[in-house]
Amino acid sequence: MQVKFTINYKTLIGQVLKIVGNIPQLGNNDVEKAPQMFPVDGINGDWDFSIDLPEAKIKSFKYKYIVEDLNHKARFFEWGNERSLNLSKLTLEKILIQDTWKDAHDVENTFHSSAFSEILFNRPKSKNNRSKEISNSTLNLLFNLSNFRVDKNHCIAITGSIKELGEWDTSNVLFLDEIDFPIWTTQVAIKKTSKPIFYKYCIIDKKSKKIITIESEERKISYKSTPDAVILNDQNFVYPTGNWKGSGVAIPVFSLRSKNGHGVGEFLDIKLLVDWALKTGMKLIQILPINDTVATHTWQDSYPYAAISVFALHPIYLNLKAIGNLSSKITQEIIDVQKTLLNELEKVDYDAVMKIKSRFYKQIYDEQRDDFLKSTEFKKFFKENSEWLVPYAAFSYLRDLFGTPDFSKWGRFSKISQQTLNELTDPNSSHFDDIAVHYFIQYHLHIQLLDAANYARKKGIVLKGDIPIGIFRHSVDAWMEPHLYNMHSQAGAPPDDFSEEGQNWRFPTYNWAEMQKDGYKWWQNRMKKMSNYFDAFRIDHILGFFRIWEIPETQIQGLLGYFNPSIPIYKNEFYEKCINFDFFRFCTPYIREHMLGQIFGDLAGEIKTHFLESSEYGKYYLKEDFNTQQKIEKHIDISESDSPEERAKKQFIRNGLFRLVTEVLFLPYPHSDQETFVPRHSLYKTYSYNELGHEDQRKVMELYNDYYFNRNEEYWKNEALVKLPAVKEATNMLICGEDLGMIPKCVPSVMNDLGILSLEIQRMPKDSNIEFTHPNDFPYLSVATPSSHDTSTIRGWWEEDSSRSQRFYNNILGKWGNSPYFCEPWLVKDIINQHIFSPSMWVIFPIQDLLGMDENLRFLWAKEERINNPANPKHYWRYRLHINLEDLIKEDEFNNMLKNMLEESGRVSNY
Repeated sequence: MQVKFTINYKTLIGQVLKIVGNIPQLGNNDVEKAPQMFPVDGINGDWDFSIDLPEAKIKSFKYKYIVEDLNHKARFFEWGNERSLNLSKLTLEKILIQDTWKDAHDVENTFHSSAFSEILFNRPKSKNNRSKEISNSTLNLLFNLSNFRVDKNHCIAITGSIKELGEWDTSNVLFLDEIDFPIWTTQVAIKKTSKPIFYKYCIIDKKSKKIITIESEERKISYKSTPDAVILNDQNFVYPTGNWKGSGVAIPVFSLRSKNGHGVGEFLDIKLLVDWALKTGMKLIQILPINDTVATHTWQDSYPYAAISVFALHPIYLNLKAIGNLSSKITQEIIDVQKTLLNELEKVDYDAVMKIKSRFYKQIYDEQRDDFLKSTEFKKFFKENSEWLVPYAAFSYLRDLFGTPDFSKWGRFSKISQQTLNELTDPNSSHFDDIAVHYFIQYHLHIQLLDAANYARKKGIVLKGDIPIGIFRHSVDAWMEPHLYNMHSQAGAPPDDFSEEGQNWRFPTYNWAEMQKDGYKWWQNRMKKMSNYFDAFRIDHILGFFRIWEIPETQIQGLLGYFNPSIPIYKNEFYEKCINFDFFRFCTPYIREHMLGQIFGDLAGEIKTHFLESSEYGKYYLKEDFNTQQKIEKHIDISESDSPEERAKKQFIRNGLFRLVTEVLFLPYPHSDQETFVPRHSLYKTYSYNELGHEDQRKVMELYNDYYFNRNEEYWKNEALVKLPAVKEATNMLICGEDLGMIPKCVPSVMNDLGILSLEIQRMPKDSNIEFTHPNDFPYLSVATPSSHDTSTIRGWWEEDSSRSQRFYNNILGKWGNSPYFCEPWLVKDIINQHIFSPSMWVIFPIQDLLGMDENLRFLWAKEERINNPANPKHYWRYRLHINLEDLIKEDEFNNMLKNMLEESGRVSNY
């Protein structure tokens, strides 16, 4: 049997096309041995390659195309999984395969994710199979078209230039089977001919048989020597309606409000949100992280990005009644709690809710213990999840036993071995119930979230989760596998619109080199667990896969960080620029007499006495006890018992001393075996920089700009192309990246190549030369939103700065005259409409912004609707929707208005 591969791909000078597969003729999956294809037509980009296969020995094989750049010694594969060829029914002498190149930049690649393939474009399994016997005496045409976007009432057919394809008669088309959806297939036998054959695909209404749409350009089958069969693997059906677009709503689970709640949103409330989404035509629900964050048993655990386990779910989201089989006594107690005012509170009272729920969990576990531990369902759950569940339960037990999540204070348990873990969780131990209660809670959380997720899937709604970039320092993950993290460093973000001092999340950074050793198993397990519940997810701070902003553990503010990994500045580079490098002058805090009066005012004398040493007249350095921000924070303890005046003074002094610590131009780079440095971010704002000579300032800024905007680009790109594919391959979920902040130039192309959607926020343009981005300029592969959990809402933002709102009103909304002081409903609607009509694949709106379009449904105080303030590391996450979901579902006038807006923009149809 001879198999001939043909494909069209226009290479550049120095590039060749290769084919690799899992058979000897195609290199046995070794790209170094992959055969080179032959150019048939250099102008049009046609390539072919033939192989001979021994009869009956090879029934099937897989293969893939590669472009190899001989000039740059680089190669890249076509997008997607390997192609498969089944030869078991093709007992022929000559087979021609006509493939279509799978472009990594094809926007429809995202349709292969479960969000589309299993929910939005999901179709009932077809039983039709029109395959026929293959004959040696005829020319057998086997058509395969990859296509997701077909309405359930429609199907795909083919029409063409030959009699067997209807001779272009659209009333006599050949229908394709969808038994292998999204691959549509059919075959036809014709008389052997040397003439080219032309054809088009079309979409047909199943009932009326009328054509809905037909391709404008003809496809062609041609060959020099007539084969026995032609296998056509086609793609790229062009839709006259343009790109698919959808919409969604964003709200944290804790913010949901229902009539039968316990003062906080719960997993089962998601089902009510699904019902509301269906009423409005939205296709997606986005939530914040839902992992367990219980570290201190106080409101400070409300921060959803500081999980004590990346696998365990938060106990606060469990619905008590839905646990089932409750005694009448406990049932009545739950009813009595619901009659209290807890559920009527405007905001979440985290402490009160957790205190009440924790008491019930223990009571219910005690009642159901024996039956639960024996149940088949629990044993199955335990078997599938024990790898993370057992350490999590042990961690939670020890956290409560020692009164702290800081495992360094747990004595002999500060470092855990498998033997010690087994002893801790032994079912025969006296404390086993304190372990098993966590199994009980996690099992029921899993059941309830899975119930909500499957309800959403059944209704055609995509549930989108959120993955924090970091892990909590005092977490079970750090306890069990500390080698995977840089425990002496902190992750954060450089200065930006959120914070002039940068952000310090206090999470350890990842030790990527260690993670790579087992193929990023920790990340892959994390993705697989998430895919139980979600079909799309947001990667928080995706820039961390390129490089993370790392802050030494001795410092508090993000200003004193650096990018890891990065290519630092070597000492000889200073001399090459004729900079007289002085470590003391450039790398230690620059403190002069005149600065102290400007920073501390009347307190300057007190500061000099207590915190500084004088090196020579007018020059100072920090005493050893105060030479890091960590030492200063520990010394100047701000207590809730302090009077307002004391608190204000301490804060003033502490901030001033923090500033002195940041008065450096360069920081030693710790990840190099040579003496290397990185420029301190925003160094041009320091006294140290501004008191250099003009020529030295120019040279220092050259090094600064080179480090932050030039030298690392290719390095960071390669880093991301190693890590992100490993994460992506572990799941079939749709991936969206939060790519805000200081964005390397390589980020958009990498995300595009990997089919990862970007995040676009109108008031946070990625072009630093403009104040606002117009939604018309958003890319297709993106999620557009007017605001997020880290920003104020549309209304809150509008009322923060009237001069800024005026510019937006005139320049972006195109309105004349003075802007209204308050963001009235019609204004909110105009802004939302701009987003709805943007090119973005998805528009996702915080629910507060949607309700802002209605005078009667909007909350009275816009500032109170903000979920988080990133500039405040101790922010209390407690926003609650002010309307019960049951009542929102009944707001027909508002729901219909929103649905009409989405319909007019083409964001309601699945296809």
